[in-house]
Amino acid sequence: MADMLNRVKVLIVDDSALVRQTLMEIISSDSELEVIGTAADPYFAARKMAEVTPDVITLDIEMPRMDGLTFLRKIMTQHPIPVVIISSLTSRATEMGMRALELGAVELITKPQVNTKAFLEESKVIICDAIKAAARSRIARRKILTPPIVEPKLSADVIIPKQVVSSTPLTTTEKIIAVGASTGGTEAIATFLQAMPVDCPGIVIVQHMPEKFTTSFANRLNDICKITVKEAQNGDALLPGQALIAPGNYHMLLKRSGARYYVEVLQGPLVNRHRPSVDVLFRSVARFAAQNAIGVIMTGMGDDGAKGLLEMKEAGAYTIAQDEKSCVVYGMPREAVKLDAASVILPLQDIASHIIQRVKTRLS
Repeated sequence: MADMLNRVKVLIVDDSALVRQTLMEIISSDSELEVIGTAADPYFAARKMAEVTPDVITLDIEMPRMDGLTFLRKIMTQHPIPVVIISSLTSRATEMGMRALELGAVELITKPQVNTKAFLEESKVIICDAIKAAARSRIARRKILTPPIVEPKLSADVIIPKQVVSSTPLTTTEKIIAVGASTGGTEAIATFLQAMPVDCPGIVIVQHMPEKFTTSFANRLNDICKITVKEAQNGDALLPGQALIAPGNYHMLLKRSGARYYVEVLQGPLVNRHRPSVDVLFRSVARFAAQNAIGVIMTGMGDDGAKGLLEMKEAGAYTIAQDEKSCVVYGMPREAVKLDAASVILPLQDIASHIIQRVKTRLS
């Protein structure tokens, strides 16, 4: 009975009957989640919500009668409930998806494809984890949930083997910044990058987000930041005054050729239940940048990036964890702090200025 009471109650809103059925099967397969209803559009959803209040709503964006953004705006202004946007990969949907995050949606994921077993299995992991993350976000604190059941997960070893820290001097002293984030990270990264000056060190970022949406995310950041922001492509050089965002559904690694840093973008299995994975990026930074690097782990559920941040610290990097108060979900930073992987713990609004000051001091 206690387990039943602690289940996350989920309302599915999507105009496709097939998608509603697929999502219901995926969500119901997780013992921590319970589907309390489905709705073909926001009007039917409102009727369901009058009967029982969900802990989390999964919401399509493009629907008849009332679009998802309008419904989301009403939810956030009238009775905030964590919302996970589950959208298709059209150009219009990606633009609306980014707008949904600005309006208060907690997570953004792609619709599962029912025609491939492998994709459906990955979708199950991603969708259920996103719902659990949303339930634990600061937007809704109606009850304390029991810790999530942790299924077996792959480590960064499947993409880049761990290497004993070498004492060999680097051929460059150029600084780089590596950032990892998940739930709540889109706005946290925007806050961080907007405070960066045009002469800041090159920045590599993993934000857990689906493919194509990272393109819109990077373009949005490029419009509002002083520095250049772009979605990373394989072989892109890491340059001062530029941030590279890992493309959705691809891991991103930092590499070095002489004094030149560049990124490698590749596929592979989910690592820590994510692709891209923060641990994969951080391990590559520890190997190829070592003491030239500054690592930052931000808001997000789970522990992706915690071990990687520790590897960076052990390699001589300076490491930062976002503090609990400024996180939407204090998961990833908390796990890093538990491992003593963070050199310092800071509120979000102080991270950029702290890094800028540290870089200036070290270069002077």
